[in-house]
Amino acid sequence: MRPLLSWAGRRAVLARTYSPGPSAGYRGASGAQGYVRNPPVGTCDLQGELDRFGGISVRLARLDALDRLDAAAFQKGLQAAVQQWRSEGRTAVWLHIPILQSRFIAPAASLGFCFHHAESDSSTLTLWLGEGPSRLPGYASHQVGVAGAVFDESTRKILVVQDRNKLENMWKFPGGLSEPGEDIGDTAVREVFEETGIKSEFRSLLSIRQQHTNPGAFGKSDMYIICRLKPYSFTINFCQHECLRCEWMDLNDLAKTENTTPITSRVARLLLYGYREGFDKIDLAVEELPAVHTGLFYKLYHKELPDNYKTMKGID
Repeated sequence: MRPLLSWAGRRAVLARTYSPGPSAGYRGASGAQGYVRNPPVGTCDLQGELDRFGGISVRLARLDALDRLDAAAFQKGLQAAVQQWRSEGRTAVWLHIPILQSRFIAPAASLGFCFHHAESDSSTLTLWLGEGPSRLPGYASHQVGVAGAVFDESTRKILVVQDRNKLENMWKFPGGLSEPGEDIGDTAVREVFEETGIKSEFRSLLSIRQQHTNPGAFGKSDMYIICRLKPYSFTINFCQHECLRCEWMDLNDLAKTENTTPITSRVARLLLYGYREGFDKIDLAVEELPAVHTGLFYKLYHKELPDNYKTMKGID
């Protein structure tokens, strides 16, 4: 698990590479690339790509001669381009500026551009050209943390850790932030192994916590997901940098102890209920289904559906 205080790990979740697009109401004209005809003398020839919503995306890294262009000339060229795109009925401009060309941010801001998001090597600014308030989609608003509740049914033991960097060393499930493009179950399995050395397999999703204005997420919203995992190894070799202690604890003891977090206590009791009454009563199973976008798939988590309801055979 990467340290939760590291900027790189959090930025990877809070920030995703964005292709201008999907947002309800973000519509506009269609066509080919957006070229600026007859740019003012001494300025740059800004060329943009037209997206399917009628917006123009300008990537300065792809343009020539920018290293020799000063901020004033860039502003004049951008102003001419915006005027042309507005006359053509374009809905918005997405301006992608590499970090080494950051001198162009202020000229763009003077024309009404606003920050949309930033990556480690670039920033993206936007300008709404359509009617009324901007309908452009906002950037990532949530970070996703995942923990693994590794439960050995044969011994009724649950794997728990105490964080080294916490003010209060309470027992909790090992876990951390999900990586871009990583499934929830894969995050849980990876984080458990990185923190404890225990190999495991994803079985189900148990709970989801949503918290807003989280100081640990730069004031953004935070999703914390706990998964039920089945262990395939049992010898603990925990990470000394992250964990103060790690052990297999009796599930009943974890459910009763006061030396744990409220969410850990609640999920321990949920697991105890599932162990005694059947995990089908608490598990959210996962199924992969085809997305509406060709060639893509998504994971759907829900209570197990009987086969006859999946096929609707014999259902009136």
